[in-house]
Amino acid sequence: MLQARKALTIPKPLVQFCFLAGLLLLATGLYLRQLLPDSQSVLPSTLAEPLQTRTLLAPFKVSEKGVEYTIKPVADYEITGVVVSRHDSEVFWDYIHAEWNDHINVADLCIVWGNNLKHNNYQALRYTSGQFVCNVSTDRDEVWDKFDPDALSNNHLLTNDRSIAKRIRNMKVGDQVRVKGHLASYSHNTGKAFARGTSTVRTDRGNGACETIFVTDAQVIKPTNPLPGRLRAAGWLLLALSTVAWFFFTAYGRN
Repeated sequence: MLQARKALTIPKPLVQFCFLAGLLLLATGLYLRQLLPDSQSVLPSTLAEPLQTRTLLAPFKVSEKGVEYTIKPVADYEITGVVVSRHDSEVFWDYIHAEWNDHINVADLCIVWGNNLKHNNYQALRYTSGQFVCNVSTDRDEVWDKFDPDALSNNHLLTNDRSIAKRIRNMKVGDQVRVKGHLASYSHNTGKAFARGTSTVRTDRGNGACETIFVTDAQVIKPTNPLPGRLRAAGWLLLALSTVAWFFFTAYGRN
């Protein structure tokens, strides 16, 4: 006995509306993600210069994913400021960390502090991060002239502590953060021999100018506005639901 199957009816305009709304929410969330706190929202502690002092800590070893690293501290260090750009070493296109067996550099944070945060000029610059680099740019001379490049640094953050690594990876652009630890060089001899040093001044530029910090503590002292993240989450959800609904509409429904 043959039994007719009733066609599934899904309101096509509603699916289209949800898809477009998802795109709009996602695009808005991605745009707002780059917005940085204004000077009125900045905590007084983020205006302080990084604190660098003599260390008494001797070289030590840590292990991660079967690789033993030698850490050589050169100074105790603490930095507080606003994250303006970041790079996570676990992104799929980061091939250098994997090739070099560098599993303890969990993320790079590009941080601005001090006089740059006393006015909103720093918001007008563009900040981008890649593998081991942070780039700052603007098309306006008057914006650059008011910016202090010595109050910005790209920080390679090292840890083999799961809790600290999670906190570092959860830090977002716009967060006001505090990172404590040791400026250090580190190396290993597993596979391709690898070694990296650290800057010990804030006035250098180019290759070798980044601060390499073995992190003992990392905290978000004031999170960025959560709205952009919520908009992105809602956008992805609407896109996923509307895509699934469209599939069923196409496969089983009819006008």
